[in-house]
Amino acid sequence: MKKIAVIGSGFSGLSAAAYLVKQGYSVEVFEKNAVPGGRARTFSADGYTFDMGPSWYWMPDVFEKFFNDFGYSVSDFYDLKLLDPGFNIVFDGSKMSIPADYQSLLQLFESIEQGAAIKLDQFMKEAEVKYELGINKLVHKPGLSFKEFIDKDILSNVFRLQVFTSFSKHVARYFANPKLKALMEFPVLFLGAMPSDTPALYSLMNYAGLKLGTWYPKGGFGSVINAMVAVAEQQGVQFHFDAPVERILVNNNMTTGLLVNDKTYYFDAVVAAADYHHVESSLLPKEYRNYSEEYWDSKTFAPSCLIYYLGVNKRVHLDHHTLFFEEDLTQHSEEIYKNAQWPTKPLFYVCCPSKTDDTVAPPGCENLFLLMPIAPGLTDNEEMREKYFRIMLARIEKHINEKIPEENIQYKRSYCLADFIGDYNSYKGNAYGLANTLMQTAILKPKIINKKIKNLFYAGQLTVPGPGVPPSLISGKIAAQQVINLFKHSMHEVTI
Repeated sequence: MKKIAVIGSGFSGLSAAAYLVKQGYSVEVFEKNAVPGGRARTFSADGYTFDMGPSWYWMPDVFEKFFNDFGYSVSDFYDLKLLDPGFNIVFDGSKMSIPADYQSLLQLFESIEQGAAIKLDQFMKEAEVKYELGINKLVHKPGLSFKEFIDKDILSNVFRLQVFTSFSKHVARYFANPKLKALMEFPVLFLGAMPSDTPALYSLMNYAGLKLGTWYPKGGFGSVINAMVAVAEQQGVQFHFDAPVERILVNNNMTTGLLVNDKTYYFDAVVAAADYHHVESSLLPKEYRNYSEEYWDSKTFAPSCLIYYLGVNKRVHLDHHTLFFEEDLTQHSEEIYKNAQWPTKPLFYVCCPSKTDDTVAPPGCENLFLLMPIAPGLTDNEEMREKYFRIMLARIEKHINEKIPEENIQYKRSYCLADFIGDYNSYKGNAYGLANTLMQTAILKPKIINKKIKNLFYAGQLTVPGPGVPPSLISGKIAAQQVINLFKHSMHEVTI
């Protein structure tokens, strides 16, 4: 029986491990932290349970497909609730609530801009084509060759995919109102790049969020991680925690195993689902790396972020998801991607899961998660963190028209660039991976295979298909398929 190691237990690592063990391999996962989940870990303090990272549950079909592949359904592991409103956007002097019902969403658009309902319907029909083709085909490609895209469905829809049209221009074709534009462009800011540098292909995100809805797994994303760990363990995956990998062992252009906590483990192949740059720069000899430091420094990264986890011993008038967009989206975007600096007038996001889930905070209390996107690689210190905490808190208080006094904040913890580096070996402290620019899409992303070590593969947000939770799930599956192809016992590839 072939033995496979997986480095990292985030979504891509758990996915790769589950698919590999399903095919009969012996699989061991090595996680540097004490618990599984990577950026989707949870922690508890003073009666509160916090999701440390992901909090938006979009593309429920991708999660369902993962569990279906192992004979389960999402409902076998956790309760899923459709949020209504899906989220709110706070503008200067007004609030836009995004309804779960699509007909109500059409009415909302029409109330803001005459003719926008028809335009939204047209936009969504195009976005649905991109979503169906993107999620069912494009994102499952390993990104190794142009030949992968010689596909009847892809070629017949190549112009409808709008890979070479900018997202901002695409949105502007349909909507003139700045609030509607901000609504349509916000997923790009938080998960990729400036709208002007992002292919219009990614309007599939609008379809995912506005048509398929915003959901919430009871217990938070920790419930999803626990479910994936359960699936893996039930099939025989072995987990090692507090097990940082020190070196990937290589002999004659083949990896032979890992050095972990001064102990050698031998394997027939390795899937590195940790930070790609860290794996190359710290775990491999220089001659076996795919990319140089200059290569990584030239890439456009999605944002890092400043996060605050707050436990408040009073009720706060916030819905589950609220985006604070009172300031200019373009300026904040430029300060992330073009002129890296701490934002002059930040946009930010607040999650209040205790509005939906009474298990994440004590009775009568609120669990708040504040997130402000920032450029990776900035100077991170406590003084800067606190400065922006005060800015965010003041704007929340203005919106809810009441104070949240210091004495009501029972628990407070910040998380920023230095923490992403310390906990995840994250390159420049990035939070989301590579930006989805045209020159960093599909075959132009860092390769999922090591070009010099034929039994070493990569998974996660720095390779195909890209940043976000559903893409990370799919990335693990793609990496697992590459391992399976390596060890196939006939001329025919096994497909998972």
